[in-house]
Amino acid sequence: MKKIYLIIFLSSMLAAQNRTVDQRVDSLLSLMTLEEKIGQTVQYSGGKVTGTKSARPRNEHIELIRKGKVGSFLNVFGANTTAEIQRIAIEESRLKIPLLFGMDIIHGYKTIFPVPIAEASSWDPELVKLSASLQAEEASSAGIHWTFSPMVDIARDPRWGRVVEGSGEDPFLGSVMAEHRVYGYQGNNLEDPKTIVACAKHFAAYGGAEGGRDYNTVDISERTLMEIYLPPFKKAVEAGVGTLMSSFNEINGIPSSANPLLLNRILRDKWNFNGFVVSDWNSIGELIQHGIAADLKGAAGLALNSGVDMDMESDAYFDYLKSLIEEGVVSEETLNQSVIRILKIKFRLGLFDEPFKYCSSERESNTVLNEKMIETAREVAKRSIVLLKNRNGLLPLSKKINKIAIIGPLADSKDNLLGPWKAEGDSSNVISILDGVKNKLANSAQIFYEKGCSINGESRNGFELARSAADQSDFVILCVGESRQMSGEARNRTNIDLPGIQEDLVKEMHKSGKPVIVVLINGRPLSINWISENVDAILEAWFPGIQTGNAIADVLFGDYNPSAKLPVTIPRSVGQIPIYYNHKNTGRPYNPDSFYTSGYIDSGITPLYPFGFGLSYTSFNYGKIKTDKIRMAIGDSLRVNIDITNSGKYDGEEVVQLYIRDMVGSVTRPVKELKDFRKVFIRSGEVARVEFVLSSDQFKFYDADMNYVVEPGKFKIFIGPDSVNLEETEIEVFRGN
Repeated sequence: MKKIYLIIFLSSMLAAQNRTVDQRVDSLLSLMTLEEKIGQTVQYSGGKVTGTKSARPRNEHIELIRKGKVGSFLNVFGANTTAEIQRIAIEESRLKIPLLFGMDIIHGYKTIFPVPIAEASSWDPELVKLSASLQAEEASSAGIHWTFSPMVDIARDPRWGRVVEGSGEDPFLGSVMAEHRVYGYQGNNLEDPKTIVACAKHFAAYGGAEGGRDYNTVDISERTLMEIYLPPFKKAVEAGVGTLMSSFNEINGIPSSANPLLLNRILRDKWNFNGFVVSDWNSIGELIQHGIAADLKGAAGLALNSGVDMDMESDAYFDYLKSLIEEGVVSEETLNQSVIRILKIKFRLGLFDEPFKYCSSERESNTVLNEKMIETAREVAKRSIVLLKNRNGLLPLSKKINKIAIIGPLADSKDNLLGPWKAEGDSSNVISILDGVKNKLANSAQIFYEKGCSINGESRNGFELARSAADQSDFVILCVGESRQMSGEARNRTNIDLPGIQEDLVKEMHKSGKPVIVVLINGRPLSINWISENVDAILEAWFPGIQTGNAIADVLFGDYNPSAKLPVTIPRSVGQIPIYYNHKNTGRPYNPDSFYTSGYIDSGITPLYPFGFGLSYTSFNYGKIKTDKIRMAIGDSLRVNIDITNSGKYDGEEVVQLYIRDMVGSVTRPVKELKDFRKVFIRSGEVARVEFVLSSDQFKFYDADMNYVVEPGKFKIFIGPDSVNLEETEIEVFRGN
């Protein structure tokens, strides 16, 4: 009888297109065996094929495709490869359910854009959305349906290697970036072949790992979880993100891949998330090491019952779900719900109707590294570079310069500029900083290049040649920082100074007496105290991607006036960590004139550079804050405006930041909270009026009973160019009639 239903189902595929996705999923589910249902929850990784740039499933997994025992692959890509593998599923499996191909498209597939922390520095949500949309367009042309991005973890500890993958320390900025990355990847309709499904990760509080050590324990209060770490995930869900990934860490004693509070009660019951949850790589298997499961079978039962729909690479579901269901440990209805969620994503992608629409080699060749991709990568990169220092207006440099020295281990590097998670990025497509300067000056200047030292070595043998190059030049551009292998997953550091002897190289260049411009290439905040105090100019460029050299040259020589701002605090030393702008006051706030206050005996408590900081080649003067009322009823809104004058000689963009402070609450509140920002372009000599409209919801917080409310009382409103240099005013919020 089931065979008859199957024939009817397969012969009516065209007619079924007019039915709702729910109806089509229900019909398909009714035809599936238990093994086929389990197969949809199984994901395996492909393996590289020697001598090629494509990847395909391991040989032992091909037969599983035919039997309907695997539903998804990661690291299988390339239009021709995915077409070949998809054809096995469509033509040789019983139910012809298409496969889902995923990959870590973190900041690009082949065209590598700046790393996410750099893009967040742009404070330009539409630019971030554009970047994500082009990454999706390129990846989808190579047969990829799904990216394991955006990473929306809040990061307050720069020792953690994965700071590079997120949007920094602030839940509001992180939420805005999460939302726009989801919009960029997924577009308006997932059936558009230029879109891919996004995956918000790592759920949850992965960035709060103790000691800045990846995978480590997270132990935080419910309030910190709800107010700091969860908002970007909630915003991603509201933006329609198709999938979430459960994190490696435990949180308050429960590993995330076995945490029904997170995955069911918060994510599904409160937030109404209707996509599916995939585990991180073997995070289900790691429940054994966490000590919450005795074996892989027990781990499988815990994970599925807790809300993990798809198992990435642990074999837990493949090996044990059938027996767990037969034993009654897991119900088949629980499995059905996971399968339904997975199938719905495949239907939303249009894979049932057009399983090969992502598999055009012609489209792939016309899309990958095309002119639009490369031009936009350059645009995003230059808008992501933060100007930290510019003594006496040294920058921008004149293109009529006669002699210039390009020094440092990252000056002519290419591979390092790609940053971690480079996907299929190739260093042969990267413009080095040296080449970018050469391109900009077009042989009009004499350029002296010396490496000076390696990134992490101890040899000073190159110092003499570097000093000679500096002595012969009018200016020194000194390119220092981290290798790309020093940031990313498991790349944690206890020392956030410049690696190796690079600071000594900077000091040697400083001795030349020539103006020194330091360009930082890195994936985390670095403590650069001596550099900050002594060199003339500093650019924080992060890992800018394939157009690094051209983008940095655009900024150095004034073809673009930098406008980026820090999405993280830069500490003076590792001893200040954790350090973040939206901290609480103590009963004894730091006072340098009073010993028994919250400080250090060997250092100040202020950061080297605060959250939101970034300079421009022009100057902006802020007027006084004006509000349309001084008392706002709960449920009403508040209009806030400020006049900003570009008093310098260059046109420029300014990121205008608005913060609030609840002066007295039923629980303690941060000294400042970012609530909105605007990026505005102002011509030299002109004045721009910037207006914000704050709803009373933006004054909400979790009270003593963990209810999300607005409490009446006095609030300060701050507006300024960063989290420290602020104009302020005060309003009162009251209960209306």
